Amino acid sequence: MTPPAARPYNFSAGPAAMPVEVLQQAAAEMLDWQGTGMSVMEMSHRGKAFMSICEAAERDLRELLEVPEHFRILFMQGGGLAENAIVPMNLSRGGAMDFIVTGSWSQKSAQEARKFGQIRIAASNEAEHHTTLPAPATWQLSDNAQYVHLCSNETIHGVEFQELPDLAALGSRAPLVIDFSSHVASRPVDWSRVGLAFGGAQKNLGPAGLTLVVVREDLLGHALPLCPSAFNYQTVADNASMYNTPPTYAIYMAGLTFQWLKRQTQGPATGIAAMEQRNIAKANLLYDFIDGSQLYLNKVARDCRSRMNIPFFLREESRNEAFLTGAQAAGLLQLKGHKSVGGMRASLYNAMPLAGVQALVDYMRDFEKTQA
Repeated sequence: MTPPAARPYNFSAGPAAMPVEVLQQAAAEMLDWQGTGMSVMEMSHRGKAFMSICEAAERDLRELLEVPEHFRILFMQGGGLAENAIVPMNLSRGGAMDFIVTGSWSQKSAQEARKFGQIRIAASNEAEHHTTLPAPATWQLSDNAQYVHLCSNETIHGVEFQELPDLAALGSRAPLVIDFSSHVASRPVDWSRVGLAFGGAQKNLGPAGLTLVVVREDLLGHALPLCPSAFNYQTVADNASMYNTPPTYAIYMAGLTFQWLKRQTQGPATGIAAMEQRNIAKANLLYDFIDGSQLYLNKVARDCRSRMNIPFFLREESRNEAFLTGAQAAGLLQLKGHKSVGGMRASLYNAMPLAGVQALVDYMRDFEKTQA
């Protein structure tokens, strides 16, 4: 299936664009999913039809991300913000937690975790205005931390860890917790370095409403007494994510996205490996243009630039509104930067084709010429 010719390119940071093939399939199945006479959103979450959808989604995701068998995949609700509380309720044991602060999202995570134990900022890039990443060798990790928290891609500031740290090599026995909301399924995950990963689906996996948690089995069963049952990872795992009514339609849409990802190819690469190659090409195209421009500027250090979220600025901010107005007219949507940092931001998630990035570069080039 090919997208309609007039469909705009949506650069939203989330909820974000979804693959057109997925939207078309969901539309075709809206009133009647595979002869059941029901829409997926009308099904019982414990009925045979929906259980088959959920089981297939979990199976496909495990295959795509190569999740080892000793990790459990949980489909939850509440988004990344809720996980900022749910993680410490499950893993802190009321003790110390280390945080690597690299932008707005890791700052929020640390602030929320203060309610459930002692937190320590083991490293921060705040002095550099979140434009660099602190080298793992410089982290001041605690001896008694229950876990180390890392946002591996900061959506607002546009910094991304190109490689997950090896905490064991740094002398820490604590599990690594990563918020991978904004780059999940855009690149492989080294699960040997991860204890728990969480992320909202609304950037790379599907619509808002579904939160993914991938947790190592030995980290289950340690929730604080105050942890609500519906947020206790052990309870959710024991009930196959069905302890309370899950976000059924969001799981269905994510499952369609997983199937779409499995079909993707790039030369000999398939699935996530293919997407990583495409994402590198898309990001390089935009960064190379910005770096060669006299009008646009990206402030992030080159060794930690995000492939997913690219903030950029016009050197003369008085031209911002004209830029956004022209972009909208050209079918390039939601390019305004986050209110906390200003400027522009282009999010290049998996569903964004290379053609969309080329269209953005062409527009940026033409706009720059008109401003000369």
